[in-house]
Amino acid sequence: MLALHIQSIAFWTFLVLSSALLFPVAVLIRAVTAPFDPRLVALHRFTSFWASLYTRLNTAWPVTIEGRENIPRDVACVLVSNQESFVDILVLFRLSTQFKWVSKIENFRVPLIGWNMSLNRYIKLVRGNRESVLQMMRDCEVALASGSSVMIFPEGTRSVDGHMRPFKPGAFEIAKRARCPIVPIALDGTARALPKRGYLLQGKHSIRIRVLEPIWPASFANLSIEELTERVQARIAAALPGDEAQRIARTG
Repeated sequence: MLALHIQSIAFWTFLVLSSALLFPVAVLIRAVTAPFDPRLVALHRFTSFWASLYTRLNTAWPVTIEGRENIPRDVACVLVSNQESFVDILVLFRLSTQFKWVSKIENFRVPLIGWNMSLNRYIKLVRGNRESVLQMMRDCEVALASGSSVMIFPEGTRSVDGHMRPFKPGAFEIAKRARCPIVPIALDGTARALPKRGYLLQGKHSIRIRVLEPIWPASFANLSIEELTERVQARIAAALPGDEAQRIARTG
């Protein structure tokens, strides 16, 4: 247990110190590239490198990515993933694709990391505020129209027990309104690596990202938002280990 505490303190210390060093670089990249890079692709790539450091350098968290080729390269899409842990954000940056995060506004207030989210023009959401939800949806549509995908956790918050919570419909309403594909992502192992409401890293745990085949607009044009939401959640659940699909069927 002492070893886990030491490793955890070292991890969080490295995260803070590296963020202090890398944030000024992000500011410089934004200043230099913004005039000719309206989607902030260069800054997002740097942010992906920054976030990926914390799993690439941590040998206790080997990450496997399957199906990366399922992300369309020539069309913006709505990327949706189950949510287990703070680590989800770090590992999803390793997909190396252009997207705008949708994140609760509290994350934008975190020094350095949150400030960088604002630099990237990621999309803010005040949970429980209807006007903020509507603005988030408008911002997502603008991002999609400009050619940037959006990344959304449709559960709305991290799972406490590692099992999926029922999906909220916002991501799927955006996809229908924008007539863009949905790319489901099944994320497994992050809750075991770093549970919710904890700072203590839990030793060695493999993490797997499975990018599933895209769901194209023609296939859900006649579905209701509720039907589409349930279909995507079931597809992600079926790609996870264990009895997740049955559990979601009972509790969703």
